[in-house]
Amino acid sequence: MISRKKIVKKICSVIMAAAMGLMVAAIPSTETHALYGINELTGLPTAVNEMQRPVAVMIDNDQIAAPHYGLAEADIVYELVNSTRNNRVTRLMAIYKDYASVPRIGNIRSARPTNIMLANEYDAILVHDGGPVYINPFIAFYNLPHLSGGFARIPNGKPSWYTEYATTGQIAGRIAGAGYTPFYQNVTCAQNRFNFGTNTLPAGVPVGTVSLPFIHNQTKLIYNAATGTYDLFENGKYVKDGDDFQQVTFKNCIIQCAPMMQYDANGYMVYGIVGTGVGYYLTGGKAIAIMWFKDTVGHTIYMNMDGTPLTVNPGKTYIGIVPDDSWALVTFA
Repeated sequence: MISRKKIVKKICSVIMAAAMGLMVAAIPSTETHALYGINELTGLPTAVNEMQRPVAVMIDNDQIAAPHYGLAEADIVYELVNSTRNNRVTRLMAIYKDYASVPRIGNIRSARPTNIMLANEYDAILVHDGGPVYINPFIAFYNLPHLSGGFARIPNGKPSWYTEYATTGQIAGRIAGAGYTPFYQNVTCAQNRFNFGTNTLPAGVPVGTVSLPFIHNQTKLIYNAATGTYDLFENGKYVKDGDDFQQVTFKNCIIQCAPMMQYDANGYMVYGIVGTGVGYYLTGGKAIAIMWFKDTVGHTIYMNMDGTPLTVNPGKTYIGIVPDDSWALVTFA
């Protein structure tokens, strides 16, 4: 086990700085203000006020929690290891610009320190149900607005921790009740989240399926040529929304390698997502190697291997953060 002091120190250090520091320092700013009527998370049209901040909802990803509700409507979905126990079961963090239009989101579960850091990137309001004590200093450091527990309980024949959902109007009501503003406080977050444009990956390698080393969930992303997107596949089944039965699918897939540090014997952990590292970008049935960079308070920047900004196609995005000790087990077919 590693002490909290050592973990925080390791998170805040720049990984691989000696090899990549000069390249990162030379990265030009790719920030551009979102156009009126454009969702800054997807680059696609939206009727939502462009200054409305998103919410980041913690969604259970254990097999017994299926089906997911509202996941097909998310703009960005993160998948991260939630615990070093139980075959490294993962949890999802779904980010929504237009959360008010989704009838049900969940089921809602607890957050981890990495989720706090990621939600802060978007100036998002975190929706969760508690978490280990390790999240508290992160919430305090980022002054992160969050709504913990107290959402609708919908009986489904499962244990109580699988029954909590955010239903129509609840999130907006809770935001108002907590005194949080629904609008961006960090104006840079109202800018396009990615460097949106057209990217056909001309130098990419054809990839129909990427299998991730999330053993408990058996996560795969399978290219659907008919839709030009990657369908989410877990535990031997395509992942479909529990409300409208939509296939959960993504125009962009980012697979990111990061170190993982364990807090204690209970399996609580945190990713080292501050620093630099490597990854893959998949779109249109192809994949390329990429790099990423993140400082303590800024958002993650994705780059081509030559250090130029990565162009990301407009659409929904999946981001899977894979621990570096299992990075070699990411496979393509």
